[in-house]
Amino acid sequence: MCGLCGVLGGDDHWTSAVARPGVYARGTSTVERRRERAHRVRVANLVLRHYGLKLADWQGASYLLSSSTGKTEVVENLAHLWPTAERLAGRPCDPLAPELMAALGAGHG
Repeated sequence: MCGLCGVLGGDDHWTSAVARPGVYARGTSTVERRRERAHRVRVANLVLRHYGLKLADWQGASYLLSSSTGKTEVVENLAHLWPTAERLAGRPCDPLAPELMAALGAGHG
């Protein structure tokens, strides 16, 4: 996806905290929603670090996923994260891999 599409795309994915009637989200204010989004990025980075990748928020609308070599792709929402991560890492990225779970459990991420 090009950068412009990432900015203009909708923010209606189920992983996004939204303030709409009938949609559950702890964050009803803009500040709370941004805080939740930042927390999701921190948690994702605990896993992604194992694969030499890093996720960053981009304007609260998309994410930037970068490899250790600097290659970066726009990720529209968290559903697109793992296929993009595997492409950038050049290998499967299993967030439930036993060696990753052991590293996270030992606090080494």
